[in-house]
Amino acid sequence: MQREIRAVTPERVVVGMSGGVDSSVAAALLVEDGIEAIGVTLRVWPWREASDPTSRFGSCCSPSTVDDARRVARRLGMPYYLLNSEREFDRAVIDDFAREYAAGRTPVPCLGCNRDLKFGSLLRRARAWGASAVATGHYARIERDARTGRVLLLRATDRRKDQTDFLWPLTQDQLAQARFPVGHLTKGEVRDKARAAGLVTADAPESQEICFIPDGDYRRFLRRRVPDAFRAGPIVDGSGLRLGEHDGILNYTVGQRRGLRIATPRPLYVTRIDAATNTVVVGAAAEVEAVALRAERVNLISLSRLDAAMPVTAKIRHGHSPVPAIIGPCESAEGGLAVEVRFAEPQRAVTPGQSVVFYDGEVVVGGGVIKGASA
Repeated sequence: MQREIRAVTPERVVVGMSGGVDSSVAAALLVEDGIEAIGVTLRVWPWREASDPTSRFGSCCSPSTVDDARRVARRLGMPYYLLNSEREFDRAVIDDFAREYAAGRTPVPCLGCNRDLKFGSLLRRARAWGASAVATGHYARIERDARTGRVLLLRATDRRKDQTDFLWPLTQDQLAQARFPVGHLTKGEVRDKARAAGLVTADAPESQEICFIPDGDYRRFLRRRVPDAFRAGPIVDGSGLRLGEHDGILNYTVGQRRGLRIATPRPLYVTRIDAATNTVVVGAAAEVEAVALRAERVNLISLSRLDAAMPVTAKIRHGHSPVPAIIGPCESAEGGLAVEVRFAEPQRAVTPGQSVVFYDGEVVVGGGVIKGASA
């Protein structure tokens, strides 16, 4: 009797392609591994003023970068789609960005984009297409904990490019269906692979700006979005003494020194922003340092729950190196898990709205949004 031979169907993965070198190489590595890769670019910003795209679009949503992504997909023999996500991006990312600044906080827009779009709506679409995962060019790694069964998020091999602080809000379900193919490579190795594969993005410049604010002037952007938040108000010291006047709290962030326009014998820094009273509070350099902070909207990754104090290393902004700290649960005013982070040494410019991320070695324990410094 002749036995029927069935072809093995390759795994299908949707690749989020920005038109940059990292996502291009992520796609190339998947194809190299025999995976059926489908390239997708999310158009998150309206295409206007196309005659001058460099002044209108960010690095991940311009017609030129979409064309580069399409050319990479064609080179790799992949299908490619451009999806209109403008409304969703406006609601999930830009609205939140403007709202947080108007509340006196300094947000990280990449968090919502990763959680709600790339590993939210795009992941749901990928499932509908029969794909098992969404891959991106993020510098991070994924492993499964054999003991607990939890999906772990690990720091990238190239510590300078590590992007786990943008991925900490991802749930276990999202991480289980995430792929980060370049996480084990250095940036130099990524570019070398792109050149070897003949990809047009091999020497694409690094993206530094917020994608929807290509000129880097977020204040001008916000002035159009939330003009009422640019009302003048008082600048006071810690005792409430009025020292000057500000031109809108959105022009300031904790730790800022320049632009205060206050004549004093010693340098002053922004220590707090009170949106309720439209007040900017300033103080000496020592007043910008904090030994502890409170984080809300905490998401745990390596743990299912946090019942007691735990030693970790913690970072409080993207360019910050993780430092020794102790985390412990505390009551939340917003619902969900809140955590107090107590540092071994005082840290400068603990900024509400920014992320604090907790590490156990190279493993991400979890992260949260900084509510503010605490005593």
